[in-house]
Amino acid sequence: QGAHIIVTPEDGIYGWRFTRESIYPYLEDIPDPVVNWIPCTDPSRFGPAPVQERLSCMARNNSIYVVANIGDKKPCDSSDPSCPRDGRYQYNTDVVFDTRGKLVARYHKYNLFQGEGQFDYPKEPEAVTFETPFGKFGIFTCFDILFYEPAVVLVNKMQVDTVLFPTAWMNVLPFLTAVQFHSAWAMGMRVNVLAANTHNTSMAMTGSGIYAPAGARTYSYNMKTEDGHLLIAELDAHPRLSPAAPPAVSWNSYALSVERFSQNDHEFTGIIFEDPFTFTELTKPEGNLTVCQKNLCCHLTYNMVEKRDDEVYVLGAFDGLHVIEGQYYLQICSMLKCPSTNLSTCGQPVETAQTKFEMFSLSGTFGTSYIFPEVLYSRVQLAPGEFEVM
Repeated sequence: QGAHIIVTPEDGIYGWRFTRESIYPYLEDIPDPVVNWIPCTDPSRFGPAPVQERLSCMARNNSIYVVANIGDKKPCDSSDPSCPRDGRYQYNTDVVFDTRGKLVARYHKYNLFQGEGQFDYPKEPEAVTFETPFGKFGIFTCFDILFYEPAVVLVNKMQVDTVLFPTAWMNVLPFLTAVQFHSAWAMGMRVNVLAANTHNTSMAMTGSGIYAPAGARTYSYNMKTEDGHLLIAELDAHPRLSPAAPPAVSWNSYALSVERFSQNDHEFTGIIFEDPFTFTELTKPEGNLTVCQKNLCCHLTYNMVEKRDDEVYVLGAFDGLHVIEGQYYLQICSMLKCPSTNLSTCGQPVETAQTKFEMFSLSGTFGTSYIFPEVLYSRVQLAPGEFEVM
């Protein structure tokens, strides 16, 4: 179909149910790309490398860049105080082969997710980039996207055009489904993101997409079947320079300039992913609301087509340290639907909604420039082209 580059998912080749010992036979020595190596034509230069050889030949025989996630092994000894007892480092590793089958990039995942005990943490985060005839690319893996290094560094300091993102992403509503967060990251960072997710519905892993700064070019979300889905789209090679590029945004200037909207007495606390949010209910079919927590104030202007009796919406704010499955400081403004009309359920996952909004405008007095605007429709669908950042 004429694609220039194909990205495959994290754990896509081996799977992930491994111990340190049981994954070892699958690992290969993956050299630094400076060695100028085409495994397809010289497979045993660095010891047995059947996986790299096959990936390299796929790239070479089809004249296409191939991106895959495999495992690297590096021997070490007692002269290195952090050398594991078994005398080797094992890394969750992304590799990229160019159209000639040459190894052009190797990235060791820096932010391992819990349960990846078969792999070691690299000593330093790596900012891995490579140049192509169609833009400058950076690469990182799954959980990395929630941290400053290496994800933000690649965009802000290395100025990549496109991020390659193998992932095995477990969806967590309301804020962290794959298609929702990855599309928002592309928009917030103003780069293309090619996100290839493992598809395994029993672990709530689904949702791949090709995302541009202005929205998804194509995506797939399917929790009903085990069928995978190939996505193809055309992207601007240099999205920040393209005429379609959204302008750079001062994220908090609007929110800081408006007076607090109507103060109400009906604020209550709800829990989302163990973070305590301050909520207030949207009691009228239209209105202006503000809710604050610590330094964050969230302003909402909205207009429902009609106010339904069987659906409750809230405006919520959270400003604090998130400590579940990793630690990071978050500021979140959200308008979301509660699973039932009982306010104690607000913040729990919900997948469907019937209320239609004529419009809404959400803003926050964020203390950071790293803002990721998410819009998720009923049945976990994105809304490309339906909203804009101003």
